[in-house]
Amino acid sequence: MQKYSTHLWILTFALGWVFDLLFWQKEPGISFPLFVTLTLAGGMFLLWRGEVRPARQAWFLLLPIAFFSLFTFLRLEPLTVFLGYLLTLFLMGVLALAYQTGRWTLYSLLDYFVGFFRLFLSLVAEPLIFQAQVGKARVAEGGEQKRPSAFWPVVRGLLFAVPVLAFFTALLSSADIVFAQRIDELVKLFSLEKLPEYIFRLVYISILAYALAGIFLHAAKPGQDEKLIGLEKPLITSFLGFTEAAIVLGSVVLLFLSFVIIQVQYLFGGLENIRLDGYTYAEYARRGFGELVAVAFFSLLLFLGLSAISRREEGNQRHIFSGLGIFLVALVGVMLISAFQRLYLYEVAYGFTRLRAYTHVFIIWLGILLLATIVLELRSRQRAFALTALLVSLGFAASLTLMNVDGFIVRQNVARHVQGNPLDVGYLASLSPDAVPVLAGFYQSETLDASTRDMVGAALACFNRQAESRQSGEETPAPWQSFHLSRYRADQSLAALNLGDYQFDDESYSGAVTTPQGEEYSCYSNWVD
Repeated sequence: MQKYSTHLWILTFALGWVFDLLFWQKEPGISFPLFVTLTLAGGMFLLWRGEVRPARQAWFLLLPIAFFSLFTFLRLEPLTVFLGYLLTLFLMGVLALAYQTGRWTLYSLLDYFVGFFRLFLSLVAEPLIFQAQVGKARVAEGGEQKRPSAFWPVVRGLLFAVPVLAFFTALLSSADIVFAQRIDELVKLFSLEKLPEYIFRLVYISILAYALAGIFLHAAKPGQDEKLIGLEKPLITSFLGFTEAAIVLGSVVLLFLSFVIIQVQYLFGGLENIRLDGYTYAEYARRGFGELVAVAFFSLLLFLGLSAISRREEGNQRHIFSGLGIFLVALVGVMLISAFQRLYLYEVAYGFTRLRAYTHVFIIWLGILLLATIVLELRSRQRAFALTALLVSLGFAASLTLMNVDGFIVRQNVARHVQGNPLDVGYLASLSPDAVPVLAGFYQSETLDASTRDMVGAALACFNRQAESRQSGEETPAPWQSFHLSRYRADQSLAALNLGDYQFDDESYSGAVTTPQGEEYSCYSNWVD
C-alpha cells in the first residue's frame, strides 16, 4: 500500500468532497446509497491495486450492505430508516475487519467488541503511522537526494495567472451580460461572509478523509482476525462448579414455571381477563411487554454466562445443565407468547401504531433467537450465538423494511374500521409518505364504503396539504441529492387523485379538513401508544 500512498489521499479527499456535495444542507435521499457505493467501490479498487484481495466470505457482506443502504432510499418510516443507516455502517465495519480473512461468521460477541475497538484505533492512528512509514521508505530508496519540490512552481504559476485572468475576465464581462452575471454570482459565492462556513466544511472533509484512510489501511493490514478470542481455548477458565450453576439455573426455572402456570388463564381467557384491578388495555400491554422482553434478554445472558463459566463433566452433568437451559428457554418462549397475546388484545381493542407494529415483529424474531439458542446448546455450538444474533437483527430490520410499517398500519386500521371500529384520521395523516400509496389504493377502491372512503380521503388531503406547504416553502426545487423514491411515489399518488372537495380553513390554521360528507377531521393526532 505504501506504493499507492498518493492515490490513498486523493481517493479519501475525493470521497470527503463527495460527502459534502451529497449531504451539506441537503435532506438525505439517494445520496446515502450513492455514497456507500462510491466508498466501497473506491476502497476495494485501491486495495485491489495494492494487491490486497478480499476473502470469498467477505463478498457475502456486500449483499446486506446494498440491501439496507438501498432501503434508506425506498422508505421514510423513522425506525426502518434508522436501522438502515445503522446496519449499513455496522456491516461496512465488519467488512473492514474481515476483509482479508472472511472469518466474520466465526466471531463471538467479544470478537466484535475487540474488532471495532481496533478499527477505532486504526481510524485514529493508522494514517499517521502509514505516512511515517512512507517517508522512511522514500528516504531509504533515494538516499540523501531529494526531488525538487513542485509546490513553489505551482504557487508562482498561480500568481502569474491571476492578473492575466482578471484582465480577460473584465473584457469578456463587458462583451456579454449573461457572462457578467455568472461572474458576479461566482464572486458572491466566495464572499467573506461565507468564509467560516467554508473553513468548517474543509475541516470536516479533512477529518472524514483521514478517517476513511484509517479504515482502508486497517482493511489492508494482514491477519487482523487470525486469532479469534476463545476459538482455540476458552478466554475464561471455567471456575463455577456444576452444583452451584445447576442450583442457580434450577431456581430460576422454578420461578419461571410458577409464572407460566399463572399466565395460563391470560393466554386462553380472552379480552375479559385483562380487566383486572382497574388496569386499562394500555397499562396491561405495557406492563406485560416491557418486563417480559427484559426477562427474555436477561435470561439469555444468564444462560450464556453460566454456560461459559461453569464446569461440566461429560455425561449426566452436561445433560442436566443442557436440559435445565433448554427448559429455561422454553419457559421464556411461553412468556413471549403471553406478551404477544397481550399485545394482540391491545391491537384488537385500539388498532395498530408504529410502536405496536415494531413490538409485534420484534417478539417474533426474539422467539426465533430463543429457538436458535436451544439448537446451538444441543449441538454444543454456543460460539455461533453472535452470528445467530446478527442474523436475527438483520431479519428484524429486513422485516420492517419489506412489510412497509406505515403501509401495514393503514391496511390494518382501515380493515378494523370496516368492521365497525373507530379510525383515527389524524394518526394516519401523521405517518410518513410510505403510507400514501396504500391510502390512495383504498381511496380508489370500489369496494370501500362511502364513510370509510371519506375518512381515507381526509388523510390524503392532509398529506396533500403538507406537500403543498413544503413545496411553497422551498425557494428552489429540492436538489437531486435529496430525491427520495418514497416521497416521489407519494407525490405521484396524490397527483392522480381529485381531492378538491376536501376543504381547509386557511384563516384558522387549525390543521382541520372538512370532507365532502361535511365531517371535520384534524390532521394531527393525540394517539399515544
